[in-house]
Amino acid sequence: MAPGIGTNPYDPRFGAGRVCLDLLATAHPEERLCSVAVLHAWITGSGLVPPGTLLARADASWLTAFRELRAHVDQLVRATLSCEPGAYDLPLARVNAAARAAPPAPRALRGRDGTLVRGLDGPPECAALLGAIARDAVELLTDPAARAGLRQCAGDNCALVYLDSSRGRRRRWCSSEVCGNRERVARHRRRAAVSRA
Repeated sequence: MAPGIGTNPYDPRFGAGRVCLDLLATAHPEERLCSVAVLHAWITGSGLVPPGTLLARADASWLTAFRELRAHVDQLVRATLSCEPGAYDLPLARVNAAARAAPPAPRALRGRDGTLVRGLDGPPECAALLGAIARDAVELLTDPAARAGLRQCAGDNCALVYLDSSRGRRRRWCSSEVCGNRERVARHRRRAAVSRA
């Protein structure tokens, strides 16, 4: 199984190609941002903060703010995929407002072995983390080459969106290990059923 892809519905999934798209994956197949602890794991796993960063200020209001930004980014991405520019107005305003916040300031620190490691200048604020995600969404949706790589998973009952950076842009699934495997198993069962008939 690929890193970041678990069978537990609350495990964070990464691999959509952009942090803003990985945030969208937290709503599928059901709500994954179900607690502050899960949000901590997602923030760290997404690379928004270095491993070991304390997120002591995170509380239920952070969950609400991340879910709200996720909904706005999702609306923008879906409108982009369906070429419905009129659907942009409110989510665009909200994402742009979030993008105004400066992302957490990085800082080079000496690690235990003396090498430089990435840290943060101070404890990250919710607005700064949301700002980093919103800026990623703005960059993705305003870059014609990146935007052209947006795809919705071809898996049955999968609404995940990913950035197709594969050679020839032939990627079909959000994850070959999850949706791709389901498709291969279903195809095998159909062939087996036809051969028995």
